[in-house]
Amino acid sequence: MNEAGLALDSSGNFDYRKNSANGVKVPRLATPIPSRGHRGGVIPMHRALAHFRLGPMNLVIAISLFVFFTAIWLALLPKVCQFWNRVLGLGISLLPLRASLGLAQHHLTPFLRFDIPFLRLEIVLPSSQTWWLTCAATAALFAATFFLPSKMIPVIYLLRGILLVPATSLFYFAFLPARFPHTPDSYMEGMVTAGIALISTVPLLFGLTYYIFDFGLMKKAFLTAITMTHLALFLPLQVLVQALFLQKTVLFMPMLYIIFGMPINILIIIAFYSWGMTWFFRSPEKV
Repeated sequence: MNEAGLALDSSGNFDYRKNSANGVKVPRLATPIPSRGHRGGVIPMHRALAHFRLGPMNLVIAISLFVFFTAIWLALLPKVCQFWNRVLGLGISLLPLRASLGLAQHHLTPFLRFDIPFLRLEIVLPSSQTWWLTCAATAALFAATFFLPSKMIPVIYLLRGILLVPATSLFYFAFLPARFPHTPDSYMEGMVTAGIALISTVPLLFGLTYYIFDFGLMKKAFLTAITMTHLALFLPLQVLVQALFLQKTVLFMPMLYIIFGMPINILIIIAFYSWGMTWFFRSPEKV
């Protein structure tokens, strides 16, 4: 046996003796198999896979919930857009925001028409003062990553990756500010449209990744409803916060789009999905 094998075996024997002395029964395997850990313990199957039973009833529930929530969302979409319009109008009146409301007409079918509300903002190119302040802040944050402890290496590289976005934006606006192809109006409209598209995909995403597990009908319906409701309430607030930065300068648009745009909404979906996966499965007697 080589040195690595001896070390692993010694580590496993040490854990076995330690747990045995404490009265804990530790399973021992005679031969190494894929489910054996490096200290000799057994790696159990993940709870989701252990309770995965893709039976006919789960398939029927998955398809039914997908059709139900998609139909409800499309039916309520015109009302949701009207609600967003009121929230954005209230935000303009309460916040220090120099913007006006715009409406973009859309229709999916001859019977489904809705007006997407968005904020109209004047395009403001970065002044030299704004450019240099942003450059200094970006450089300071990048330098600060070198003072973080080595145990925070994942955070360090994440921050450096994020700082690459404003660095690229600064480089672009230093040489080609007049050629920036996007306007705040088109960005705001595109953001609301992307938010609608993302919310519309929630039933499909959960149908493929959550409904197939045996959590029961009520839990599946509740998780879908609360996720879509949260996203619908979050979107107009997200638009207002981003507008507060965009009214200063379009220098911040790449950062707002790549880091604080739809990725935040996607993380919200992942968070709700992760929460739902911690719930108890139905017992076998109820299947």
